[in-house]
Amino acid sequence: MQDILIVYDSKTGNTEKVAKALAEAAGERCVLAQVDAAPAADDFAVVVAGYWVDKGAPNAKMKKYLENLHGKKVVLFQTLGADPASDHAVSSLVNAGVLMNKDCKVLGTLSIRGAIDPALIAMMRKMPAGSPHSPSPESEARWAAAASHPDVEDLAKAKSFMQGFLAMYDKFLKMM
Repeated sequence: MQDILIVYDSKTGNTEKVAKALAEAAGERCVLAQVDAAPAADDFAVVVAGYWVDKGAPNAKMKKYLENLHGKKVVLFQTLGADPASDHAVSSLVNAGVLMNKDCKVLGTLSIRGAIDPALIAMMRKMPAGSPHSPSPESEARWAAAASHPDVEDLAKAKSFMQGFLAMYDKFLKMM
């Protein structure tokens, strides 16, 4: 059995960048795959699953993937336009966790800010005033803040996260 499968889905490239940073930090211990081409999760000790947040949850492809995992140790990572420490980010991770079968165990989570799809911003700019996603000075500022992400610091954070996870995981394995 191999150590780690990093499986991801990416619409605009944000999640793919983070997945590649995680894989770089994990080195030969991991296999990196897009969700549509992922090998069987049963062949790996840990599944690191990455997705872009869509309406407060994993995107549709990753939802289906997570729902079909059984008995796996899982690390979740997500990219989203909101602040990674926001309530929205936390609830999006929770929404991913509840998709999985009860025999899966979440070993860690990571949220990274990502640029918002320009088509989505264009759609939101057309929404009428009073809609929860209509443009406002706050939303325009949030969209602008997200535009440069994931940046070099975000990718360094992802690498550091993986290095810390591997150190913790290896220590755990030695105790067994």
